[in-house]
Amino acid sequence: MIEKIELIKKEIKNFQITNEKQLEAFRLEFLSRNGKVQEMFGMMGNVPNEKKAEMGKAMNKVKILAQEKFEDSKSNLQSASRKEFGAKDDITLPVEPTYTGSFHPLTQALDEIKQIFLRLGFNIADGPELEDDFHNFTALNFPPDHPARDMQDTFFVRKSDQPDEQDLVLRTHTSPVQIRLMKDQQPPLRSIMPGRVYRNEAVTAKSYFQFNQVEGLYVDKNVTMGELIETLVMFAKLMYGSDVKYRVRPSFFPFTEPSIEMDVWWENEKGGQWLEILGAGMVDPNVFEAVNVDPEIYTGFAFGMGVDRIAMLRYGIDDIRLLYENDLRFLNQFKS
Repeated sequence: MIEKIELIKKEIKNFQITNEKQLEAFRLEFLSRNGKVQEMFGMMGNVPNEKKAEMGKAMNKVKILAQEKFEDSKSNLQSASRKEFGAKDDITLPVEPTYTGSFHPLTQALDEIKQIFLRLGFNIADGPELEDDFHNFTALNFPPDHPARDMQDTFFVRKSDQPDEQDLVLRTHTSPVQIRLMKDQQPPLRSIMPGRVYRNEAVTAKSYFQFNQVEGLYVDKNVTMGELIETLVMFAKLMYGSDVKYRVRPSFFPFTEPSIEMDVWWENEKGGQWLEILGAGMVDPNVFEAVNVDPEIYTGFAFGMGVDRIAMLRYGIDDIRLLYENDLRFLNQFKS
């Protein structure tokens, strides 16, 4: 019996496997139901009881040898096949799946806002996040003692006490881009200005020290408040659906007169509440004069909205901090 086992072991070692056909032949000869390994185990009934343990151990070694040779040969043939892949092969075969990330909910909301205003005839303008006092405050009709200039609201990068040197700040809104746009181009103008802004505020569920804004500007002859409200209502319906509940109410901003705010009804576990999504108004004549646009000829409207607040309403998020913590359990919910 031991001679038979050694013979099969020798045959396994000497069997040449260089292609798929020989691999299959090896499987049939040794590892199939009718192969030599199974036939060898069938002879166990003829082994004396005192020899069964010894023979069983020897047979298992032969079985393991055959299985390992088969798996190693199969792996080597597959590796060789991949190396030989070239332009002559079928390039229409599907590739191995790749795993990619997804867009952040803020990015998704911002892209949707951009697409809406592009449909409404606006183009997109951009500007720096580090601004001087003139573009961030003075040209926007902020008086020298306005609270927004105070250190508690603004991140000052350079606070100057020299009369010929301006303060530098991290912009508190994207309105400075409107100033730059009106200085560089003559009306008519119809643009939105998306970007990141900074406020020196306490972090709560509804406020953060940095957030994203989209501001808009339309300057031309005979622009009216009616056109502004119609634009904002159209935006709200395209963003939240035609059945959205909204309201427009009076407000105040230094750079617009008259000024309004728009609220959207936010359903929540407590029944719901009005949540302000944007401020707007007719451009103040002082702003036009600061950028050498004649307020006797041109009128215009401006609006500004928080992308974070809109994303929270859009996706039912109740804490702004979730948007900045990069928790994968939260972000994975927004995979498209």
